[in-house]
Amino acid sequence: MSQEDSRSEFAFIDWLRRRTPSAARVRIGPGDDTAALDWPADTVCLVTTDMLLDGSCFRLAEAGPRRVGRKAMAVNLSDIAAMAGRPIAAVVSVGLPRAGGRALAEELYLGVREIADAFDTAIIGGDTNSWDGPLVINVALLGEAVPPGPVRRGGARVGDVLLATGSFGGSILGKHLDFTPRVREALALHAAAELHAMIDVSDGLAADVWHICEESRCGAVLRAEAVPIDPAAFRMNDALSPLDHALGDGEDFELVFAVAPADARRLLAAPPVPGVPLTAIGEVVEQGLWLEEHGQRRPLPPKGYVHELT
Repeated sequence: MSQEDSRSEFAFIDWLRRRTPSAARVRIGPGDDTAALDWPADTVCLVTTDMLLDGSCFRLAEAGPRRVGRKAMAVNLSDIAAMAGRPIAAVVSVGLPRAGGRALAEELYLGVREIADAFDTAIIGGDTNSWDGPLVINVALLGEAVPPGPVRRGGARVGDVLLATGSFGGSILGKHLDFTPRVREALALHAAAELHAMIDVSDGLAADVWHICEESRCGAVLRAEAVPIDPAAFRMNDALSPLDHALGDGEDFELVFAVAPADARRLLAAPPVPGVPLTAIGEVVEQGLWLEEHGQRRPLPPKGYVHELT
């Protein structure tokens, strides 16, 4: 094979196919015009996609391609977790810088595979292209809902308790690249209790709780003293407090969900996934978004990351 051929898209596809294992539900994998999956007729298909851009969602020079590939897959796995679903298969598309694109593509793939394999997710295809701009990577992920069905953002009820996994704030110091999506936790919670509403915290804790409120047509109170603040939030060198970082930084990819008080007490007494703490951070009220601190309640802006379209 010539040097020109070795750098072609077809050579890269051949490289991928030799490293992509078969999966039980994959009838046709990478290399054909489309992939093909076996899909049970009585199962709801969940579909999500995220595009990550160098300079916005990551800095390739700092993170390295393998961590970027891992993140690109993990953010989609987190979306499936937010619906309490099970990931099944993914397609991955990349826009590669012209210089060094083949080596970059291989490292990206290894990062994607690392986290996909951890959650039994098949890589079934995608697309590659090159251009004069920075790296772009997009993952589209298919999952399946499990009984009694997908958990949506709408459904929280006045009087529900808001519970959260893990901790919040300071994700820019590393967690936004290296987090573990809460797929197993979501499935265990779904089996253990009736989840009225759930979301993964990507935009920011305050912003994403507000998303639940908007879809559920209700309000929420967060208790400042109860919010679990990540140690990284205390290492941020700026004018914001650790609580501010916990409420607004985003990309923690933890779960926040609403359950009835009795279910909340039961889950807190015996968390379904050992080693992953659950915390009651507030409750659902009729309207508004509030922060209660030292016994005083004040409006809480739904601060977090917003994609600006100009």
